[in-house]
Amino acid sequence: MEEDGAAEFSTYVTRSVEESRAAIAVHYYDLRLEVAGAAADFSTTLSVVDLGALTVGEVSFGTEIRMGFGEPGFYHVGVPLDGYCTVQQGHGEPVLGTTRRGLFFDPEQQIRVDTWSADARVVTVKIDKAALLHQLEVLLGRPVRRTPSFAPDFDITRGPGRSWAQLALWSLLERDASHGLLRSPLICGRLEQTLLEGVLLAADHSYREQLTAPAPPMRPAAVKRVMDVVRERPAEPYDAAHLAAIAQVSLRSLQEAFRKHVGMSPMAYVNEVRLQRVRGQLRASVPGSTTVAHVAYQWGFAHLGRFARRYRERFGESPSQTLRAA
Repeated sequence: MEEDGAAEFSTYVTRSVEESRAAIAVHYYDLRLEVAGAAADFSTTLSVVDLGALTVGEVSFGTEIRMGFGEPGFYHVGVPLDGYCTVQQGHGEPVLGTTRRGLFFDPEQQIRVDTWSADARVVTVKIDKAALLHQLEVLLGRPVRRTPSFAPDFDITRGPGRSWAQLALWSLLERDASHGLLRSPLICGRLEQTLLEGVLLAADHSYREQLTAPAPPMRPAAVKRVMDVVRERPAEPYDAAHLAAIAQVSLRSLQEAFRKHVGMSPMAYVNEVRLQRVRGQLRASVPGSTTVAHVAYQWGFAHLGRFARRYRERFGESPSQTLRAA
């Protein structure tokens, strides 16, 4: 039995299309799977490691296949180790994935794999959307108001793309290591974070230049002082005057400094931190163990109607939907 927080490994080998579809659905998505090549050669080999916010797998089918699935709701990366495949997302142009170009799937587009070559062996990585967006905000040091737009493919022959692909593959090789590092929750958690950060530096997207740009100047001491206090005690009954007192500057000076260095007002920052704490607790809660109202009050939201509206605007779903999906 795996220790809580440790990586979980699974392996499947089958010549049945139905069993293949069922195994993929357990770890990834329900999909349409069609044998396009020699049916006698069809043989699925699937190895999977669950790393929390990421599911890393290696799959091959032994013959040419086609597949498709609806909006996955997750980011997804495909890295061919052998062979090739062509993927069409929504109404976009087909994109070729090879041993030189990895594929990046949008969570809100229907996916169709028109060609999966008989010799194709692909590392497939399913990535939790909320976890990736949170990691982007951590790297940027500020909230992200617009969901990043990713290019459909990226270079895996050099630089961060190659490093990321090799790290994802290493996690699968650990299944054969008795008492290996990924059996440790500490190492598993660090690998999970590294892969989340790494794909943001490896793939091409609308925030890539901001991530690779020189670090911005240090925030003024007054701003940092307020941010530190709010992150430490977000549920306190703050108002603008209270925050100015913490900063030891005038209210107007604090507001101008926050807008310049954080991109929002001091009270908007308070609400942002509280919303993130609420979301984190809702996602970690067992359904039936708590209520949205209880969690919202716990993190300083006194008006449930305004809280629910802000939450939906921020995360694109209601807090009750987050709790039900926990």
